[in-house]
Amino acid sequence: MPDIELLHLQTDHIRILQQRYELVLREQGYHALLISSGAAPQHYGDDQAWHFQGYGPFLHWTGLTGQEHGWLLIRPSQKPTLWLYQPEDFWHANLELAEEPWQNVIDVRFCLQVTAPVAGLPEKLAVLGDPASLKEVPGDHNPDNLVAALNETRVHKTDYEIACLKKASALAMKGHTVAREAFLAGASEFDISLAYQQATRQREVDAPYHSIIGINEHAGTLHYQYYAVEAPAKARSLLIDAGVRFRGYGSDITRTTAGPGEGGFAALIQGMEQLQRRLCDMVAPGVDYVAIHRKAHAGIATLLNAAGLATGLSDEALVDKGITRVFFPHGIGHFLGVQVHDVAGKPVPPPEDAPFLRLTRTLEAGMVVTVEPGIYFIPSLLDPLLAGPLGRHLNRLLIEELRGCGGIRIEDNVVVTPTGRHNLTRAAEA
Repeated sequence: MPDIELLHLQTDHIRILQQRYELVLREQGYHALLISSGAAPQHYGDDQAWHFQGYGPFLHWTGLTGQEHGWLLIRPSQKPTLWLYQPEDFWHANLELAEEPWQNVIDVRFCLQVTAPVAGLPEKLAVLGDPASLKEVPGDHNPDNLVAALNETRVHKTDYEIACLKKASALAMKGHTVAREAFLAGASEFDISLAYQQATRQREVDAPYHSIIGINEHAGTLHYQYYAVEAPAKARSLLIDAGVRFRGYGSDITRTTAGPGEGGFAALIQGMEQLQRRLCDMVAPGVDYVAIHRKAHAGIATLLNAAGLATGLSDEALVDKGITRVFFPHGIGHFLGVQVHDVAGKPVPPPEDAPFLRLTRTLEAGMVVTVEPGIYFIPSLLDPLLAGPLGRHLNRLLIEELRGCGGIRIEDNVVVTPTGRHNLTRAAEA
């Protein structure tokens, strides 16, 4: 049954985008903007194509993730025009378009050709999209200043976008619950992936990103990309980082589970859970996101000392000497929207002590961010530290014991509200 409130929020969303885009076009000196949805490129030397999910600005307006060769025309004071490619094809099915209120505020047309509808377009035209899709299209292609200005229109989410992200979080949490149950029942990484997909009712290729499902030491590879078909003889840990895409918007959630009999690792997860919740509670208007990242390192230092993984150094020294960066090498999070790592997060470069941080802004109402601290036992990072002069401050026996668990990450999706925050993930979990 359709969500009537959501559908009407979408028409409001489109009107807001029209206002935002008109302002940017006027400031940048353009009379119109043509946006390509893009198309999936083919594998080299083959007749098969990559799976297609659509170009960010096109999804921002339409949410039509599977629509190849689509074109959207934006002009000041005029209804947007959307051309959807619908060929007469007996090899493939065309994307079905349900009748919804947004079609009253966008002029939807169907076409048989993949080429851009360039007839009658104004001379001062900007065109956005994959350069491979823009050949033979007149106008200025992907002008830097315009792209940067339009990226800013995606920083503050509309009520419709937040509603979509809320739904995406709720659907993903169903999958995470089932994935945990499958792991505890002895499933392999491959089986857990299938269980997650069945619970979320979404193929992995349609998800916002390739799910990370790591058992035991695989949990220590930050973007682990494979699925072992066979379960290990002893399952000590599971890290699953997986989301769901809903009307173009993706959730990005991570949970870590200790296997039976892993009391020490379970205690470390519990400590990380408490730290992660405190970091989420820092999200509010006016807060420097870099400060949340640095607070994560301070909390991880405390956790390392409390767990006995580090000895002989204060929490502050563990951070200052770079030890926490060995256990937590990535950033605390990023923007979230139609792209998992949504645009415009770094108006200034990240600081030297956080080179992989994807968000360096002061938080404002309407932003949606992830908060994802972790502790990992990564050999390529740990072994040089253990072999150096700081190695004497680390508990080698305990680290060796926990290496086989890989690591911990806990990640929520959080909306910045006018007075604080709303944790979409925990709300769905409740």
